[in-house]
Amino acid sequence: MTSVLESIQHGRQPKPPRVLLYGVEGIGKSTFGSEAPKPIFIQTEDGLDEIDCDRFPLATKFDDVIAALKSLCNEKHDYESVVIDSLDWLERLVWDKLCEQYAVPSIEKVDGGYARGYMHALSLWREVLDHLNVLRAAGMVIVLIAHSKVERFEDPESSPYDRYSPRLHKHAAALVKEWCDAVLFATRKMRTQSEDAGFNRKRTLAHAIGKDGGDRVMRAYGCPSCVAKNRYGIAEELPLSWSAFMTALSNNQPISKTQGN
Repeated sequence: MTSVLESIQHGRQPKPPRVLLYGVEGIGKSTFGSEAPKPIFIQTEDGLDEIDCDRFPLATKFDDVIAALKSLCNEKHDYESVVIDSLDWLERLVWDKLCEQYAVPSIEKVDGGYARGYMHALSLWREVLDHLNVLRAAGMVIVLIAHSKVERFEDPESSPYDRYSPRLHKHAAALVKEWCDAVLFATRKMRTQSEDAGFNRKRTLAHAIGKDGGDRVMRAYGCPSCVAKNRYGIAEELPLSWSAFMTALSNNQPISKTQGN
C-alpha cells in the first residue's frame, strides 16, 4: 500500500490567479478584464459593446453560463483567461434558476421561505466555481467582475461603519471572496478637506487626485473603507490595470533560498 506520507507536496506551487475586481459603474472593471491574457468573456449583463474582446452571447439564463463554462472545459481553444462580467447579474440568474426549480415567484419563497433560498443558491454558485477550478487547473486565469455597494459593518472591536463590498448577497459574497486569491476594489484616488460651513460647523469635501475625475486605482488590501484581500503580499494601492497587478504580484513573490544566495 502507498503511504499517505508519500503524497505530501513540498514548496510553492504557483497557479494562475483567481481575481475578483469590484467597483462603481464606469470605473474600468471590464477593461481590466480585457487586459488579461487572451480573455474570453462570459457576459451576464449587456455592457461590452465598446470593448474589443471575444465574448459568448449574452447569458439570459443560468444554464447559458454553465454551457459556456462547459464548452471551455471540454473543447479545444486558445483562450488563456475567462472573465465573468458580472457576478451580481449572474446572481439574478442563480435566483431565477432556483425559482424555476421550486416553482415560486421569488427567492424569498424558495423552500418555504425564511431565507432558505439564499442557502440553496450556494449549491449553484459552487457549480460555477467547480467549473472555474477545472479551467484554472488547465492553466486559465480567472477574472470575476462585480459592482459595488455600501454596507454597514458591525465591527466587534470598534463602532459600526460603512464600507464598500461586492454587490452580492452576504452568503454568496463570503463564498466567492474565500475562493478568490485576490479581491480588488476599484475606485478613484481622492483626498478630503474640511472647511468652515459657518455657525461653528465644519463640512468635509472630497477632491479628485489626478485628471479626468481622479486617477483610477485599486486596493488589494482590506481597510475600513472597503473589502479587499490578496494572498500575494501586495500591500499598496495600484493603478487600475492588469499590468500593474501582475507587476505587483511578481514584486511581492517570496524569494527562494536558491535565489537569495
